Amino acid sequence: MEDEAEIYDGIRAQFPLTFGKQQKSQTPLEAIHNATRRPTAAGTASSNTNDLPSLSSSSKGWLDSLRNSKNANPNPKFRQDENRGTRGPPPQPSEDEADAMVGPPRPPPGSGGDEDDDDDDDDDDGEVMIGPPRPPPGLGSEDDEVIIGPPPPPAGSSLDESDSEEESQEENRYRIPMSNEIVLKGHTKVVSALAIDHSGSRVLSGSYDYTVRMYDFQGMNSRLQSFRQLEPFEGHQIRNLSWSPTSDRFLCVTGSAQAKIYDRDGLTLGEFVKGDMYIRDLKNTKGHISGLTCGEWHPKTKETILTSSEDGSLRIWDVNDFKSQKQVIKPKLARPGRVPITTCAWDHEGKCIAGGIGDGSIQIWNLKPGWGSRPDIHVEKAHSDDITGLRFSSDGRFLLSRSFDGSLKVWDLRQMKVALKVFDDLPNNYAQTNIAFSPDEELFLTGTSVERESTTGGLLCFYDRAKLELVQRVGISPTCSVVQCAWHPKLNQIFATVGDKSQGGTHVLYDPTLSERGALVCVARAPRKKSMDDFEAQPVIHNPHALPLFRDQPSRKRQREKILKDPLKSHKPELPITGPGHGGRVGATKGSLLTQYLLKQGGMIKETWMEEDPREAILKYADAAAKDPKFIAPAYAQTQPEPVFAKSDSEDEEK
Repeated sequence: MEDEAEIYDGIRAQFPLTFGKQQKSQTPLEAIHNATRRPTAAGTASSNTNDLPSLSSSSKGWLDSLRNSKNANPNPKFRQDENRGTRGPPPQPSEDEADAMVGPPRPPPGSGGDEDDDDDDDDDDGEVMIGPPRPPPGLGSEDDEVIIGPPPPPAGSSLDESDSEEESQEENRYRIPMSNEIVLKGHTKVVSALAIDHSGSRVLSGSYDYTVRMYDFQGMNSRLQSFRQLEPFEGHQIRNLSWSPTSDRFLCVTGSAQAKIYDRDGLTLGEFVKGDMYIRDLKNTKGHISGLTCGEWHPKTKETILTSSEDGSLRIWDVNDFKSQKQVIKPKLARPGRVPITTCAWDHEGKCIAGGIGDGSIQIWNLKPGWGSRPDIHVEKAHSDDITGLRFSSDGRFLLSRSFDGSLKVWDLRQMKVALKVFDDLPNNYAQTNIAFSPDEELFLTGTSVERESTTGGLLCFYDRAKLELVQRVGISPTCSVVQCAWHPKLNQIFATVGDKSQGGTHVLYDPTLSERGALVCVARAPRKKSMDDFEAQPVIHNPHALPLFRDQPSRKRQREKILKDPLKSHKPELPITGPGHGGRVGATKGSLLTQYLLKQGGMIKETWMEEDPREAILKYADAAAKDPKFIAPAYAQTQPEPVFAKSDSEDEEK
């Protein structure tokens, strides 16, 4: 019976403890977020390697007290290691060399040493002191000597730790979600366009590789793959993407002259018409005649769209009419000509339009009854180079501008003569570099480009709107430039597009304690495991008669018939030309040339030979033939100058 019980126990071990639906093992969220955590400076500042103070910052009294100390080895840890014989200082010197000190002395045992050293042993006199000294515990008392230089830090702390604490306090004050990071990959060149719908569930990214990728946080797993890829115009870069206010459609602006409208699933709804490039006045054209530079959907109205182009015009469109625009806006220029408009923007209410001109000026139009192309606000030479980004504040008081000249400027719309603040040292190499506000608009941020000789990579710079000062610089990529950025208000997550000539992606910064949905949903969703039922063997077709061994050799008769069908191998002569002709040549036509065809269509060449009398047509050459004979008369000119005609017979006349 005992053997039978053991057999049953072994069999029972192969079955589950409970039957029915089994709960799948899941990875804890803490482990998932630890895998996506960003390396921060605070983590490196808490290292024990920087706990030692420098000798230059130590007081003179403290150094003298340590140099004259009789305790040569106050560290009990080395004393224990010496007794064990594992490790420790060099062998004990002789009595004559006991007072000799080699190198800086070690600090006393109670001056901020290792926390693990809890044992206090008696120290031996005369041992050599190795390593830099530590400050004594009572350094700041009144009995100490005069302190020269800055005082040393207290025990168990360092300058780096204090700096990291200040940085962490600053981050906590602004509550920037940047503890974790994921990357949405797929593009092969720099990502130049970014758009997140208002709910935060779908993300659009456009690149210089001519494609648009669509990401869905609700349907995406931890592999972070896009569910659809579009190519609006072959060979044209994607320059801007914009969602409608209802997030049911989005606008795609490329390097071509025609913008496209797609639905939420990526199906084409239509494209705007292209204007006539041979018409000089842009107001008389039905669309743009050169490549687009920017475009945005109206923030309140779902039927209105604004686009800017290299042809030097801004156009307002109605999505229900793709054949013509509603309004054409021509900027004010210092001299006649065409200057490209590099960027455009709506204000928060959609009552104001701003345009960045290629000459560095900023022009603003208020949409009021009877408004025209004359700008209400015109700032000449706002930047020294092309403007790449414009952004209004929600209260309508401030305007941010970004330019190729490596600067970011803050403007007060009530006084636009001089900028409130200019932030320099922001490299910009891409025409789509923009600016973004935080959800509460206390901060605004922008990206920087990577220069050739620069040691820093692409950065994301945060600025305080009230103080107009730099808050923090966040490294996004060591080798790629940061182009577009956005801070979604509902998700509380920061998006930054990066890339170079060979790669591109979208970085998503979030904090599990501050952010909601978005990246938190897809990171925690593991990809589906492959099952044995998913395998499908490819069918293999065996055709032995197709092998040369089993193939029937063709007969000579069939080979001969096949050769006769080939005109080259059979040396078949060319067949004579058959069919109607013109001018005495078979197969020739009178109107074969383009010039003859155009003259014929224009009425210059008239074919009247079918209406003429053939006898009259021949007799009109009789006088010329009598005066200048060419064939028969010259042959008889010497022998018979006078022609002799045959006499008619009487019989013929009677007949």
